[in-house]
Amino acid sequence: MKSIQAVSYFVHFKEKGYKALSTLIKEKNYSKIFILVDENTIECCYPKFIPLLETDKTIEIIEIDAGEIHKNLETCMGVWNAITDLGGDRKSLLITLGGGVITDLGGFVASTFKRGIDFVNIPTTLLSMVDASVGGKTGVDLGVLKNQIGLFANPEMVIVDDAYLSTLSEREVTSGMAEIIKYGLTYDVKLFNEIKEHKENNINSLIFRSIEIKNEVVLQDPKENYLRKILNFGHTLGHAIESFYLESEDKENLTHGEAIAIGMVCESYLSTKLLSLTEEKLSEVKETILSIYPKTNLLQKDFSAILDLLKHDKKNSNGQVNFVLLNDFEDFKIDCKVPEILLVESMEYYNV
Repeated sequence: MKSIQAVSYFVHFKEKGYKALSTLIKEKNYSKIFILVDENTIECCYPKFIPLLETDKTIEIIEIDAGEIHKNLETCMGVWNAITDLGGDRKSLLITLGGGVITDLGGFVASTFKRGIDFVNIPTTLLSMVDASVGGKTGVDLGVLKNQIGLFANPEMVIVDDAYLSTLSEREVTSGMAEIIKYGLTYDVKLFNEIKEHKENNINSLIFRSIEIKNEVVLQDPKENYLRKILNFGHTLGHAIESFYLESEDKENLTHGEAIAIGMVCESYLSTKLLSLTEEKLSEVKETILSIYPKTNLLQKDFSAILDLLKHDKKNSNGQVNFVLLNDFEDFKIDCKVPEILLVESMEYYNV
């Protein structure tokens, strides 16, 4: 696959990416290389990656605990201290080898350490390949509130290699499909149709087109002033639901994709009530998503707590919660205001 030119870096695929990384390290003459992993990627992905890294530079491994619950400033402190203790300086390189938590947190750590060191993203989950590793967003959560602390910072490059997908559970692969569905509903319905027709076996094509779409959007609107907001479809309610399950001691955590899938059903329902999305297409969205993701029972007694979490959504302005809704597939409207009664109805619709 051909490389994709982003704002100031390339997204490379497979062998071409590893060769580009070796060239980068040689040309920039980094003082030291740090590789950020978690307990899953050190075991499953690091052995696949390290033979492909051609360098005689000193390599240090920094391992953090896996999971969204550890995507916070406390973990950042641990990584900053580790880089410092291991002799990191402004000429160091940080390679993030992992999923969305690793790429989001690692990019934030790198872009703030000594006012910024270079970093390279090597996403190892489908979710991070098609979303988190591309676009220049870095950040961590504040408590259970998603991505409240962060900044825009671009990596030196991104390397996408589907070989890492073999290390994932089926649940994690399915989680990543939610972001591809999002691109399909908002930007290129062919992606949605491929997943609806169970053509996920063409995974490289789905990954490439998803990255291509995100890059096209980000190039036009890098700081999310207008067009980039479409990437939030399903995420406004979805993030609130994900956060609620993350903080609930009596509930199993949802994956990011599972929560966003629920959000897309709910926000498609809102689109039929406030815009012109047809009932037929709403049913199509719901049926497709429920054929992929297990049904989650959203309890009515939990609705108010979920809605309270919406108040902290980072996309809010002037106290208003903003939604991206659909007039039709590939036809969106941003900054939509939604009455609370319809938000409740949307969750009830998902439950039916």
